[in-house]
Amino acid sequence: MARDPDTIQREIEQARDALASTLDQLGTKASPKRLVDGARSSARTTLASPKVKYPLIGVAALIFLLILRKIFS
Repeated sequence: MARDPDTIQREIEQARDALASTLDQLGTKASPKRLVDGARSSARTTLASPKVKYPLIGVAALIFLLILRKIFS
């Protein structure tokens, strides 16, 4: 059974529109700016956690004291 050329054309246009929409969504999700912003936000949240924040402060203070000791000895 042969299909009507107009029907085939409409199906092709619908498929093209669906593909364009999918590509737009993928482009938005894979945007480098969006990925960087997400990573930056995640890092800030992690560093703001007391379980991470206070040990980092302690390590930084220890390194600072070791540098001062090296300079003045």
